[in-house]
Amino acid sequence: MKNKILILAGDPISINSEIIYKSWKKLSTKEKKNLIVIGNYNLLYKQFKKLKYKIKIKHLTDIDKIEDKFSLKIINVPLQFKNPFKIPYKYNSKYVIKCLNLAHKIAMSNPIKGIINCPIDKRLLKKTGNFGVTEFLASKCKILKNSELMLIHNKKLSVAPITTHINLRNIATKINKTLIVKKIQTLNKEFKLKFGKKPRIALLGLNPHNSEFIKTSEEKKHIIPAIKILKKINIKI
Repeated sequence: MKNKILILAGDPISINSEIIYKSWKKLSTKEKKNLIVIGNYNLLYKQFKKLKYKIKIKHLTDIDKIEDKFSLKIINVPLQFKNPFKIPYKYNSKYVIKCLNLAHKIAMSNPIKGIINCPIDKRLLKKTGNFGVTEFLASKCKILKNSELMLIHNKKLSVAPITTHINLRNIATKINKTLIVKKIQTLNKEFKLKFGKKPRIALLGLNPHNSEFIKTSEEKKHIIPAIKILKKINIKI
């Protein structure tokens, strides 16, 4: 079970079925065996059919019984529609949230390797009070607000944004010393737990030329003071 990966089918009005199909075709038989899609079975079936994609799909009811190596396995989530590419917007939010809740429930009760979510219109998560999937899953796991972290990782370099899912023009208004300290503390703690070593962290400036370090710049007001706090608690930054 620990090698299994859940794939959220994501926004039903999108190219996600095409992404799933084309990715599936490139995988080895061994890799295919470990994938489970969470989405509407009938929707994917009809979208594949309309796109003339030849792919075997299987309705999965028990996550422990996935011996079939050759079929795309789908855990069904209900969704109302007539045309598979013209789904009423009012149904999409409930569908996407149900998919996320089910993926979280499975992940918390089974030793899976991870969750991959296909693109989702962030407006569909508005009812949950979250900006995106990162924040949604953080709230489900009862992680304190603003201490959740998105990490893009490889063996040589990892990148963690301080802000997520907001317009570029709003970033300067969201950056503050407290937020930076919370995010870096999460990064430092979780990196050690996940990868077994203490990270060396470089905190980037926000402005071109760091606004030449003028008194009103975010560097002077928030970023440098945050670095001083983090150094005092022995974080390598």
